[in-house]
Amino acid sequence: MQVAKDLMQYEQLAQEALRDVVRKSLERAAGDGLPGAHHFYITFRTSDPGCDIDESLASAYPEEMTIVLEHQFWDLEVDDAGFEVTLKFGGVPKYLKVPWRAVTRFHDPSVGFRLHFDYAAPSPDDTPGQGDGDDQVNEGTVVSLEAFRNKE
Repeated sequence: MQVAKDLMQYEQLAQEALRDVVRKSLERAAGDGLPGAHHFYITFRTSDPGCDIDESLASAYPEEMTIVLEHQFWDLEVDDAGFEVTLKFGGVPKYLKVPWRAVTRFHDPSVGFRLHFDYAAPSPDDTPGQGDGDDQVNEGTVVSLEAFRNKE
């Protein structure tokens, strides 16, 4: 039996629903702080045109970086487009703005919860004022989560 083309785009719908889990988790952290031992590792594509990060971070992490939200984070704001937060790097506060589509991994090691997301670079139509149509599309990659596992 031949499977029909998925016109409902179930995979995309599932990814969007799981990104909503991340959004709601960050909203809770923004409102009341992180409860108990919860803390988040969030990996995102720094090369996404919607990311707004300090130039020094962009050059140190030209494709992807992982941030940790645990004890020292400030000004966490969450909306339908993404999140903004201030973190210290080398003792210096840095502002980060990350769109949801740029998030590739979310991990709360306190409870062993992990999510992985596919990344698709936005089309020029999705990024007003960006590019001349000659931009190279970045393909998503599968990355091992071994780095996040407890090494006891």
